[in-house]
Amino acid sequence: MDKYSFLNAAHTAYFADLYDQYLINPDSVEPSWRAFFQGYDFGSENYGLSGEIVEGVTTQIPENVQKEFHVVKLIDAYRSRGHLFTKTNPVRERRQYSPTLAIENFGLAQSDLDTVFNAGDILGIGATSLRNIIQHLEAIYCDSIGIEYMYIRQPEEIQWIQNKLNINDNHGKFTPEQKKHILKKLNDAISFETFLHTKYVGQKRFSLEGNESLIPALDTLIEEAAGFGVKEFVLGMAHRGRLSTLTNIFGKSAKDIFSEFDGKDYDEEIFDGDVKYHLGWTSERETRNGERINLSIAPNPSHLETVGAVIEGIARAKQDRDDITDASQVLPIAVHGDAAIAGQGIVYEIVQMAKLDGYKTNGTIHIVVNNQIGFTTNYLDARSSIYCTDIGKVTLSPILHVNADDAEAVVHAASFALAFRMQFKRDVFIDLLGYRKYGHNEGDEPRFTQPKLYKAIASHKNPRDIYAEKLISEGIIDENYVSQIEEAYKTGLELKLEDSRKEEKTVITPFMQKQWEAFERVTEQEMMKEVNTSYPTENLKRITEVLSQLPKNKKFIRKIQRLIESRQTMFDENKLDWAMAEHLAYGSLLEEGFSVRISGQDVERGTFSHRHAVVKVEDSEEEIILHNNISDNQGKFNIFNSLLSEYGVVGFDYGYAMASPNTLTIWEAQFGDFSNGAQIMIDQYISSGEDKWKTQNGLVMLLPHGYEGQGAEHSSGRMERYLQLCAKDNMFVADCSTPANMFHLLRRQMKANYRKPLIVFTPKSLLRHPRVVSTVDEFANGSFQTLIDDETANPKDIKSLVLLTGKFYYDLLEEKEAQNRNDIALVRIEQLFPLPIKEILSIIEKYKNAEEIVWAQEEPKNMGAYAHMLMHLDEAKQFRYAGRRPYSAPAAGSSTRSKRRHKEVIDYVFDKTKSNQR
Repeated sequence: MDKYSFLNAAHTAYFADLYDQYLINPDSVEPSWRAFFQGYDFGSENYGLSGEIVEGVTTQIPENVQKEFHVVKLIDAYRSRGHLFTKTNPVRERRQYSPTLAIENFGLAQSDLDTVFNAGDILGIGATSLRNIIQHLEAIYCDSIGIEYMYIRQPEEIQWIQNKLNINDNHGKFTPEQKKHILKKLNDAISFETFLHTKYVGQKRFSLEGNESLIPALDTLIEEAAGFGVKEFVLGMAHRGRLSTLTNIFGKSAKDIFSEFDGKDYDEEIFDGDVKYHLGWTSERETRNGERINLSIAPNPSHLETVGAVIEGIARAKQDRDDITDASQVLPIAVHGDAAIAGQGIVYEIVQMAKLDGYKTNGTIHIVVNNQIGFTTNYLDARSSIYCTDIGKVTLSPILHVNADDAEAVVHAASFALAFRMQFKRDVFIDLLGYRKYGHNEGDEPRFTQPKLYKAIASHKNPRDIYAEKLISEGIIDENYVSQIEEAYKTGLELKLEDSRKEEKTVITPFMQKQWEAFERVTEQEMMKEVNTSYPTENLKRITEVLSQLPKNKKFIRKIQRLIESRQTMFDENKLDWAMAEHLAYGSLLEEGFSVRISGQDVERGTFSHRHAVVKVEDSEEEIILHNNISDNQGKFNIFNSLLSEYGVVGFDYGYAMASPNTLTIWEAQFGDFSNGAQIMIDQYISSGEDKWKTQNGLVMLLPHGYEGQGAEHSSGRMERYLQLCAKDNMFVADCSTPANMFHLLRRQMKANYRKPLIVFTPKSLLRHPRVVSTVDEFANGSFQTLIDDETANPKDIKSLVLLTGKFYYDLLEEKEAQNRNDIALVRIEQLFPLPIKEILSIIEKYKNAEEIVWAQEEPKNMGAYAHMLMHLDEAKQFRYAGRRPYSAPAAGSSTRSKRRHKEVIDYVFDKTKSNQR
């Protein structure tokens, strides 16, 4: 039995310290405690106590000693539950919780208030009266900040927090100059919003009014983080307060924002833009101490919380740079809304990434702009949890609830959160509890749904005026100070507005412009130009040797060893399969100095066990990654099995690709349909980001696709959805049928002097198909082919020209050979967007003697690429369609039915008299 085991856990630390003090110097302990310790023998080797003694101890403790325990219980209750009894809500009465922290609930009475208790030592204030202890606890735990942390399982973290809390009250210690600076930032926030409200009446701006203290909080984080050695900030936030943040924190000129409010056209035709409160910005700021820090606020759509995943990816990409010596030098900050953080499932996915090797960013500071309402929905209808921030408890992160009207408390909370993140490299949450002065947007009428709340808000002073009154009472400023700084700020805005109205066009500065200055923004015409992706045979040979030799001094599963060694055999026999296409593409790019990052569910070995980029030692599970041994000066190769997430992980990898254009960033789905879970990222970022925000992105999505009897979901990658999103010059979509083409496709992604998202419908059954091999020469000296002609076809003999894509080619080839049909040409379209129209028309001309042109596909008529062909190729209207009839589900669940339908499609390709009602 532990020497203190007879005590409640809440008392243990206090009792242990007191008993150790007694052992060192008995006279230093209060007499009643000394008598208690002298009465029992705790001095045996293991400090053991018999059960009888344990039972007797609690009944024989003197009354004053028992009351010490009661005070310790009280202290513990404030630490655990004090946040429920704070003054953190500026416009509502707090909900009532019981039991309260009344001393009567802890075996104490009003008559004990002036009794001196040694338990004050726990709080660092020494032996003092119960009255002083309670006053200290109220100041720490129940004033303008409430903190949740007692669920943390690391004692050193709890001790660190308690030491911080014991030293500081809710407001920290600020000099008069610091207080004036806080007031200035509050004035900036308020004056900016009132200026817009006056000049652009009724226009949406999603004002920060009611939570203006976010601005001094962010200002504090930046200024103090520079002192911790932080070099880069990456901020993600939705629309609420974004314009104020852009201007007052990131230094975006108000002139540019006014130009966007005026609705002027953009200076570029290639760019369609987005609403002003979605745009990103990058700047460099010099702190008041002369340190320079890079600031990035990521562009975001109206889908709340999506940007949280993106900024984590951006931050990780920056942390992986060679010039960053400590990952903590890049700090992600996620600004949430209260309804969104509680209601959006992606937040849980992001939080679960926080400590994973492939996704961790050494801690994120989460700030909730809590206006206690979601559009028109009251907080009681918006969540089941007590707090909107309860998601933070998943990772046992400390959570600070702060009254947004108390500017000093807000700044103090920001400093506290930053110090915790830098010390422990973990997430921390700040719940900034304020209100929303107007409706969801400035044209909305909030009194329709919250009349009582908005009556209170209408008469409520803003945080600047509240703080100014405090500083006047302290003698720090006079009555005219606020009007003077407000007038100076608004005069500056008037000049910016005047300048703005002299400009005819709006100029949008690209996000992270410096990282992308070497890359061109191109149109579809440039995308169709061939890129040199060849690579010397001798280099490919050397890379193969590296990737086919496991360490001799380690033991591996025999099957794995044979598989790895077969890579060399394939090279020697001049038959390279799909896995080798990937390996040699990655290896050659690494050798050229590019980096590679692959992420997704089970990507290390590959869902279909073809990749084996990570090999495990049999007896220790040590990981061997041969791609890291390509050459001395190679790029970085990272591959990570992801958590079981698509939405969050795709967003993360999109962000990574956004910040690291020289990294081949790949997300692979287990099956193509798994990308359904990331549809918002695909719609709002991948397909449209460049058009909205001028953001290039080279993310590659590998989506296993093909009809092999695996049911409705795992047959289709929903090709049609991506093709519907294709327009102008926004991305590449490919469905390769040969390893060599896959090799060149991946290399083209990095060798081009621009970046576009790449969607690849990858095969399953072709990974080990005996006919799906390419020669070394096709790898070394070839290039990506947007279309592959039928080399066996004689144009004079062809009666039926069949155009198709992907894995279906091999099914039709097998049937063609079985029927010995030399009158059919099978032509593969390998790139579906941009569609190689010129090459297709050339093929049609080549086979002009054909009696018919057939579009053949495995997918139902309302899916696959058929509608895409009709939209982009006028001649497709004359094609005979050979494929499944329209269905609501992509495929049948019955393997028998699936095979029958597949066979009927094949039959109809070769004989148009066959029934097409499959």
